[in-house]
Amino acid sequence: MNLAPALRDAAMRWIADDPDPATSDELMRVLAGAMAGTPGAADELADRMAGMLRFGTAGLRGPVRAGPAGMNVAVVRRATAGLAAWLGRGGDRSPREPQAERASTLVVVGRDARRGSEAFCAAAAEVLAGAGFSVRVLPAPLPTPVLAFAVRELGAVAGVQITASHNPPADNGYKVYLADGAQLAPPSDAEIEAAITAAPPAVSVPTAATVTPVDVTEAYLDRLGRLPRGTARTLRIALTPMHGVGGETAVHALRRAGFTDVHVVASQAAPDPGFPTVAFPNPEEPGATDALLTLAAEVDADLAIALDPDADRCALAVPTAVTAATTGGRAGWRMLTGDETGVLLGDHLLRSGGYTDPLVATTVVSSSMLQSVAAAHGARYAETLTGFKWIVRGGPGLVYGYEEALGYCVDPGTVRDKDGIAAAVVACDLAATLKEAGLGLPDRLDELAVAHGVHATRGVSLRLEPAARDAVVEQLRASPPGGWSAERPAPDVLVLRRGGERLVIRPSGTEPKLKAYLQVVEPVADAAVLPAARTAAAARLDALDAEARTLLSGGP
Repeated sequence: MNLAPALRDAAMRWIADDPDPATSDELMRVLAGAMAGTPGAADELADRMAGMLRFGTAGLRGPVRAGPAGMNVAVVRRATAGLAAWLGRGGDRSPREPQAERASTLVVVGRDARRGSEAFCAAAAEVLAGAGFSVRVLPAPLPTPVLAFAVRELGAVAGVQITASHNPPADNGYKVYLADGAQLAPPSDAEIEAAITAAPPAVSVPTAATVTPVDVTEAYLDRLGRLPRGTARTLRIALTPMHGVGGETAVHALRRAGFTDVHVVASQAAPDPGFPTVAFPNPEEPGATDALLTLAAEVDADLAIALDPDADRCALAVPTAVTAATTGGRAGWRMLTGDETGVLLGDHLLRSGGYTDPLVATTVVSSSMLQSVAAAHGARYAETLTGFKWIVRGGPGLVYGYEEALGYCVDPGTVRDKDGIAAAVVACDLAATLKEAGLGLPDRLDELAVAHGVHATRGVSLRLEPAARDAVVEQLRASPPGGWSAERPAPDVLVLRRGGERLVIRPSGTEPKLKAYLQVVEPVADAAVLPAARTAAAARLDALDAEARTLLSGGP
């Protein structure tokens, strides 16, 4: 690719407007290579200058690098200038908590321990202060749920967390919470993106150093310490924060709740932006929890817990079988699916009682078993679009919400978003309660399957370019395959149903992929036929998987 004059001029303008000498020099080196004809340099420059990172579901996310298409101080300054302008115009229309005095100019800023997080946190805080806001900054790298908690605890009008959650090590991000403690929902995201587009060059954005540190960790831990519903506390726990920022806070939270027998994966305990022991720091990825399961077997744990790097997600693992006492160990471990954990936690909270007219919520792509569980406990149920921005807005009286991608909101009064640490505390409460009765989480899963049927779920993803995937979805909507009915709860979601089978189809929001979420429900007459029902459900799910792949690829 030859260097076009327009691309060269745009890069030179960005370099001149970049307030950070390090990234200014970085982009200058790429530009110099492109001007000199270095192979690949012009392509790299075009990629970095392809446009500002899009302000999507909750904020920004992208690779840490110079240029408008990366996470850097210049991009963070302009994003924060746009957010400040939007807030200043009264853009935050979130309802205020009646019991809290809201300071309309207070904003709280936090960060994780990824590359660039400290500088980006400082940049965001200084821009907000320069715009006249009263800024509070969390004192150290802390989990995202602590920032979400701080927004409501401090009566802030908004909160910003610098984090890329479970993205690859090269990435970082910028996440926004509104005054109600929830993530952005449309049209706020589009309005803020428009304000960012209208923001001045980064070097011209006013800044000020008048920010104040604040620590809400103790208040957060106190709330989590009161989450357990039972009195049993005998439980051995294996835990990994996966090189993220949740380890120390999680251990303190578990101890505050009475769980003291906690063993942490030593090689993954300290925050490390390089994530050296995992190829991809996401508990859902193959191999990511190998070290955790090894530790769990070594210490003979009752429950294994994996947090993602910013600790808003939580994955559980359970022993698969107990060998004879003379062998002195367990045969193996199994990671629970997000739906299995989601239903277990929802059932445990509703079973514990204490609610008045409770509501539980999950998404259209998650298991529908929660609906049956809710009915059994006399609770209301809501099914929302994907994302916690919708789950926590599912209706009044919400006491629990989850999504299949390992996100659980077990105490909306504390954090109105997914909270992996709070979920871990509730999971330990459930596991300890069952252990005291001589049972485990698999036993409760069996009980729920007998009561509500086997709900087998799976995700399928096929790489398709946007035009092709849109055509496939439209074809399936207009002419559903024989035996299937179709409904479209949102423009980007298609739901196909056939008897006890469900297929939810939606495009990926970040990649050229078409995703499908499969579910089959197999009735269970009694406990004696449960193994056969599970075998039948697995066979039906495999058949649906093959059929879904054919449908998504445009086949008959």
